[in-house]
Amino acid sequence: MTESAAPAVPGPEQDAESGDSGTRRDARRSERRRKSAVLFLRDVLVILVVAILVSFLIKTFLIRSFYIPSASMEETLAINDRIIVNQLEPSVFPVDHGDVVVFRDPGGWLPPSTPVEQPPLVAALDWVLSVVGLSAPDSNDHLIKRVIGLPGDHVTCCNALGQMSVNGVPLDEPYVKLPDGITKVSDLDFDVTVPEGYLWVMGDNRYNSRDSRYNTDKPGDGFVPIDNVVGRAFVVSWPLDRWGWLDDYPDTFRGVDEASG
Repeated sequence: MTESAAPAVPGPEQDAESGDSGTRRDARRSERRRKSAVLFLRDVLVILVVAILVSFLIKTFLIRSFYIPSASMEETLAINDRIIVNQLEPSVFPVDHGDVVVFRDPGGWLPPSTPVEQPPLVAALDWVLSVVGLSAPDSNDHLIKRVIGLPGDHVTCCNALGQMSVNGVPLDEPYVKLPDGITKVSDLDFDVTVPEGYLWVMGDNRYNSRDSRYNTDKPGDGFVPIDNVVGRAFVVSWPLDRWGWLDDYPDTFRGVDEASG
């Protein structure tokens, strides 16, 4: 009778070897997971840094956000609207008639600003958002108006129909907000010629805008230096129900340039 072989029973040495092998495998898995986590965190950090850098460069050289603190540009812009400003104008592209521009105070247009106290965490977050162009803590230090007169333009108001004229061309201004029953586009008559390097600007809410008309006793005689222009507002970005492009109304100013010649 043939004796069948008994199954091999691992000895203590084999058990130790298997245990060591399993431990090494577990260690290698843990090391791979740790390395993967480190690489993932590194990639996320790199992406975040690049995104912040790109946003900073875009904000610095291309576009940035502002909010509207007053009613001077109604109905085009409402209080607390957020706008996106193209900073390539006027540094790369010239300012044009009808552009809605953001500019630094030429001097005395704005009342002295009072610093707003913020909790440290809120102030830090606001600073970070301002770096990437998602917040505009300096909006109250800027003004926003529509360009009516370019260098050399002769701007007058008002004719018998209550219209303003540029270089003798009467303007039909569909963007202007007037009080009920009023057809005259300005409550103040004026006759000015825009000097070289300056702009004549006005708010769309004509009877509620402290614009060029009311700052003729300030530095620049009511004219805004082109060098003070931060950029042209081209879109309302917030709130979403007001999202839309901002028009410069070329038909309103058609013929003005030719008349200047």
